[in-house]
Amino acid sequence: MIFRRKGKNDEPATSETVEEETATAEVRAEGPFDASEVDAEELEAEDRINLGALVVTGLPGMELGLQVDEQSGVVQAVLLMLDESALELRAFAAPKSAGIWDEVRQEIAAEAARMGGTATETEGPFGTELVLVVPVEDPEGQVFSQTSRVIGVDGPRWLLRATVLGRAAVEPDAAAPMEETLRKTVVVRGNEPMAVRESLPLQLPPGAEPNAPVEA
Repeated sequence: MIFRRKGKNDEPATSETVEEETATAEVRAEGPFDASEVDAEELEAEDRINLGALVVTGLPGMELGLQVDEQSGVVQAVLLMLDESALELRAFAAPKSAGIWDEVRQEIAAEAARMGGTATETEGPFGTELVLVVPVEDPEGQVFSQTSRVIGVDGPRWLLRATVLGRAAVEPDAAAPMEETLRKTVVVRGNEPMAVRESLPLQLPPGAEPNAPVEA
């Protein structure tokens, strides 16, 4: 899909929780948004793609791909690509009482170290994020270092994890379109009870088939 120009029970809140939620809201003041923060008409705008738990708005020339498990047909992640950069989006359930990005970030850093790479915390436009440098093997068997940025945004009962890949992971100019796309993303958590860290359900756009390109 290529984007074109338009033509389980929650814990009671405490004062500490309220402070955390306020800080999180400040980080998300310009997006990404919860569905409750966006008008229904906006969610149905022509330039938005409804993928179930995520509603995305791509920039002109940006391609949309979905990582689909071949056996189950379950959509696992959203991939937005532009030039030599990509943005991977995944959403997870979280408790109402507190965000989970701090904890998840530590686990990602530990996994990078286990793989023989490094993970460096840095402050970005969405708060504390990770810059990962890990060894990756290409199809020819050559091993090289891959740099990525992992951004986590805590929302009301959800965590949106974004991984910036390619040029955008190392070049600020290339990162700007990916960050803009992330800000425009809307998370549709739903009201059903879910286990903490359970993936929010994603779906193919209406009329789309797995591995078949669809024009927006």
